[in-house]
Amino acid sequence: MTLTELSIKRPSFIIVIFTILIGGGLISYNQLSYELLPDFSPPILTVTTTYPGASPATVESQVSKPLEDALSGLENISEVTAFSLDNASVMLLEFKASANIDKVLEDAQRKVNNMQNALPEGAQTPVLAKIEPNASPVLQVSAVAKNMSDRDFMELLDDQILPQIKQTKGVAEVQVIGGEKRELRVNVDKDKMKLYGLSLAVINQSIAAANVEFPTGKLKSTEEQMTVRLAGKYKTVADLENLILTTNGNSPIRLSDVADVVDGSKDQITVSRFNGENGVGLRIKKQSDANAVDMSKATKKRFKEIEEKYASEGVHFTIATDTSIPTIESVNAVIHDLELAVLLVAVVMMLFLHSLRNAFIVLISIPASLISTFVAMYLLGYTLNLMTLLAMSLVIGILVDDSIVVLENIYRHLQMGKKRRQAALDGRNEIGFTALAITLVDVVVFSPVVFIEGTISDILHQFSIVVVVSTLMSLFVCFTLTPWLASRFAKEVKLNPKNPFQAFLMWFERRISIFTDQYVKLVGWSLRHKIITGISIIAIFIASFATMGLGIVGQEFVAQGDQGKFMIKLKYDKSTTFEENNATTYEIEQMILAQKDIVDIVFANVGGPSSGMGAASFGAENKSELTVKMKPGMQKKFPTIKYMNAIRKKIEDKYSGIEVKALNIGMVESEEAPIEIFLSSDDHDLLIREARRLKAAILAMKGAKDPTISTDDITPEVRIELDREKMGQLGVPIAAVGMQLQNALTGNDDAQYDEKGQEYDIRVMMDKFDRKNVDNINAMTFTANDGKQVRLSEIATVSVENGNGSLERKNRISSTTIRSYVLGTASGTVSASIEKYLSEKPLDKNVRMTWGGEVKRQKESFGALGTAMGIGLILVYLIMVALYDNFVYPFVVLFSILVSLIGAILALNLTSSSMGIFTMLGMLMLLGLVAKNAILIVDFTNHLKAEGKSTYTALLEAVRERMRPILMTTIAMVIGMIPIATATGSGAEWKNGLAWVLIGGLTSSMFLTIIVVPMMYYIVDRIKARFTKKQVSVAVTED
Repeated sequence: MTLTELSIKRPSFIIVIFTILIGGGLISYNQLSYELLPDFSPPILTVTTTYPGASPATVESQVSKPLEDALSGLENISEVTAFSLDNASVMLLEFKASANIDKVLEDAQRKVNNMQNALPEGAQTPVLAKIEPNASPVLQVSAVAKNMSDRDFMELLDDQILPQIKQTKGVAEVQVIGGEKRELRVNVDKDKMKLYGLSLAVINQSIAAANVEFPTGKLKSTEEQMTVRLAGKYKTVADLENLILTTNGNSPIRLSDVADVVDGSKDQITVSRFNGENGVGLRIKKQSDANAVDMSKATKKRFKEIEEKYASEGVHFTIATDTSIPTIESVNAVIHDLELAVLLVAVVMMLFLHSLRNAFIVLISIPASLISTFVAMYLLGYTLNLMTLLAMSLVIGILVDDSIVVLENIYRHLQMGKKRRQAALDGRNEIGFTALAITLVDVVVFSPVVFIEGTISDILHQFSIVVVVSTLMSLFVCFTLTPWLASRFAKEVKLNPKNPFQAFLMWFERRISIFTDQYVKLVGWSLRHKIITGISIIAIFIASFATMGLGIVGQEFVAQGDQGKFMIKLKYDKSTTFEENNATTYEIEQMILAQKDIVDIVFANVGGPSSGMGAASFGAENKSELTVKMKPGMQKKFPTIKYMNAIRKKIEDKYSGIEVKALNIGMVESEEAPIEIFLSSDDHDLLIREARRLKAAILAMKGAKDPTISTDDITPEVRIELDREKMGQLGVPIAAVGMQLQNALTGNDDAQYDEKGQEYDIRVMMDKFDRKNVDNINAMTFTANDGKQVRLSEIATVSVENGNGSLERKNRISSTTIRSYVLGTASGTVSASIEKYLSEKPLDKNVRMTWGGEVKRQKESFGALGTAMGIGLILVYLIMVALYDNFVYPFVVLFSILVSLIGAILALNLTSSSMGIFTMLGMLMLLGLVAKNAILIVDFTNHLKAEGKSTYTALLEAVRERMRPILMTTIAMVIGMIPIATATGSGAEWKNGLAWVLIGGLTSSMFLTIIVVPMMYYIVDRIKARFTKKQVSVAVTED
């Protein structure tokens, strides 16, 4: 008993199965969480080591190189990049896609722990972290307390508020920008210190030695025992001031005699402002498995609780950006498209099937297949994101395909006068094989995507698996539910011209009949004039591909889109102080905020670390960034890119010395420049020379914007050349000089001050008047062996030179990176211009070049998708071979795929879309969808030939009989795509290109396949007949 017979004869079986599937689906749907994109975490680790006071050259030789040597041997590592900056080393370790990032993190941590002793004394412990796309903050918040001083609020925030925020479900970390932190400053007066014959080292030792707490033991007697604790920690600032450093005769010399002790704040090197008002900036990141939407809701609720709790202090939180909002908007937009698509498909069904009852039989396959798919999504741990929902919207047309083909055939049997049950059985049995072929072709096209590796793989996996599962479900529906419903409810509708709706249906039917007759004539003509038809189609094919050379269709990884949000990055001269940076940035903020009609929010981050994905977690005193959000819907009036560039020009005109960059913030907030070129060479001067030449060339290219060289910034550097001979004679050790200089300029914060269980740093350093210029360094004194004071100018030459602002190494070779943003064009177009320039004027042979960033991902992804298409084609062919038990006829089906590309490319040109990862995905989908029309014709022709008809007659008959299901399925698919193609709003720019490719490809294939397939079938049959020397009745003149 076949599955269909079982369904018709024992309907309870089907009712039980679908009740379980749909019940399970609805339960699973409520368990699924929302996110913008699947979690695609590229296997990258960062190793960050802070080395206060060190120049980039020192950081490179003492920190970056030893770490590089230790970590280069890790398993599965593909690239090691080391950035040596002022005060810090940042390393990026990139691994192969197959690497298990958590295991790699453990191995790397072990290697770092083993080599830590090789790092210089002042360097802090290296911090390892994973780079995750979901690590960009979900919420950026400004916190203020109206009734408290900045320093007290920072204490309250650290001690009480932050722990409460961190306890919120889903919160991974809270990054703090700005705010004043308490610190006790011991500002040493150089002249007084010299007068009493003291050194900084002595002062430090004295402060540390008098600030200890010892657990000394226990007092025991027969009755009781008590712990004895020596409380030697400083309790007040006066304790510190009265500390006796040494005695001069009978009079003690106290700390207050040589230094000012101030209960103050740490040097401020970051400031956060919201719409011009100072506050403490909080960046709240989610845990990698948490749901952004839920986390955002829970955190906002927690903010309200905290505001109520600390109402007397005037604590208030303002949310500057919330990335969960576009997520919800995108998801809602896709659900809206989905509903529209179902509605439009229903209208098409009504037109073709003449009654609501018949249309309902087909439409039931949509919810039955989709709701069952939620079970698979839940079991696989997927979420409701742009990719899975997009797959569901696009698959609607495919889901009704099988049921249309089956029901249409059952309907044909009803018209022959059979009873419902018999018509349902015969109709399904006759076409079952074809339905299986159509579905399997759709499925195998997506199966190679599952094996793709790289950044793109996770994005595509979820898309493909949702398509595959729902398509297989639709096959199950068309074998069980559709025939059962048809055997109970299907009826042949006799159209009544008196009923206005049915009169319209009769008119529609006549149009289809006329269209079919004309097309059959056209097919007959093309079979008789094969050469002319063939040449015409080849010409159209070549012409459509030639349009790709016109430059209308660009290339990019994913479209950024317009969210009405952008970032202005300001970089001042290296010698700029933080105070100057802060003052100028504030002026720029006010200039932007003055445009009240357009601008909603300006969130300023002065000197703090960057927020986007892939950004180094280090701020700099000469850098600032402003996140600007336009008023809702303003981007329709003033496109973000235009407005952003107008603001940028205004800043550049008014403040000439500032380097200004402007980036459009799209769906994924990324700091990364789309164009990244890595150059490496052993010869550093040659490397910089070639990099400058390439940068100049990029600057002149259309669409390239703000090219920069990562290591081409010069920093003024004070260089101290020691005279070892003199130092040896005077008995001044080099280490002592180094330690004292570090102590004087950076400060020593080894000692802590304890108050109510809270510890605050005690920083001992030179008074700021004694560390202003080079003369102050020359005048520094050191104690020689005989106790005499020696000035630094006596034992060293102090000069001012230009040093590197940063250094970079890639895979243990000196390297530099050229980064460029793009404007008004796709990144692929700019990278093609760069490649063209380099082919004409190549780089020096000692300089190696590799692509990075979006271009690298684009090349990888396009390559991977290209491979998937190739494998998809082979699999389609193999499935056909298995179905037809013939190696020749499947080639006929493959020809239909080529003609669909004509429409796809024309559609891209007409809508001036870019060729990106989503449009490539559309092309992949086309392979399966288009083969369907050809399968219907080839399958029916084989049936008719088996009945003894000639090839020519069979082909024309097949076109006539199969025209209706071809029109039905194609129109349903195209109409279902229209809402997605014309969608606007969140995430629309990703979906549009994909839908246009499908609409173009399906439309061209609908018209051309019906000509190309019979023609190719006919030719193949003739060749086959000639080879087998059998007399096949190929009577062109018959009929």
